[in-house]
Amino acid sequence: MVESLSAHETPLIGDFTTPAPEEQLKDVRVGVITFPGTLDDRDAMRAVTLAGGTPVPLWHDEANLHQVDAVIVPGGFSYGDYLRAGAIAAKAAVMEKVIDAAQSTQALPVLGICNGFQILTESHLLPGSMIKNDHRKFICRDQTLRIENNTTPWTRHYEAGQEIVVPLKNQDGQYVADPKTLEELEDQGRIVFRYVDVNPNGSRNNIAGICNERGNVVGLMPHPEHAVEPGFGPSSSGDGSRTLRGGADGLGVFSSVLSTLVTHP
Repeated sequence: MVESLSAHETPLIGDFTTPAPEEQLKDVRVGVITFPGTLDDRDAMRAVTLAGGTPVPLWHDEANLHQVDAVIVPGGFSYGDYLRAGAIAAKAAVMEKVIDAAQSTQALPVLGICNGFQILTESHLLPGSMIKNDHRKFICRDQTLRIENNTTPWTRHYEAGQEIVVPLKNQDGQYVADPKTLEELEDQGRIVFRYVDVNPNGSRNNIAGICNERGNVVGLMPHPEHAVEPGFGPSSSGDGSRTLRGGADGLGVFSSVLSTLVTHP
């Protein structure tokens, strides 16, 4: 028989309480797109909720962003990675609206995670391309990243140089670009996340994530939405072993954009 704990008792497995988000963050609407084959849309929506915002589901075949304040293009295998990973999804009706809004004077904040990163490169919102991992195998692991650029709407809650740990899972995760593009990304400070300790897929310059020139569009291969709840993410963080209280290093990605939009609507 399972016994219920009273309000003042602490569960034996650990205390997973986190501070309540600011009330005003609820007014920030973050759209999360679902394509055929998307896997991580629910996880991204939950991350937005845990950060304090309001997630808004967006459908791939609907050319309407429903007045959202930011957009997340989540991970998965859109259209089964047919042709190239993200190639078909990049032509979806909703992506036409995302591209227009991201490139407008409004500079809509857009985040692409894993397959979403692939879609952003196929949409030409971000330079370069994603190809199969250099070892030709699917990989799933907890990955240490370094925050190289903390001035984007998606990284302002981190310190420059801070290391975080989030899950990584991909097969087409090797970021490639021509030498001129790589030089520009380095010189302009547009590398946002970089792999630390090990390069899991052969990405050029250990690149895990980049942004566009304006900084409002960010793409990364690892999954911050899988590291947003203490006790349910990686067992370590950039600060070291976190035991049952760890695993929430990725929450800052989502809280960053909410705070940015509240401060600079």
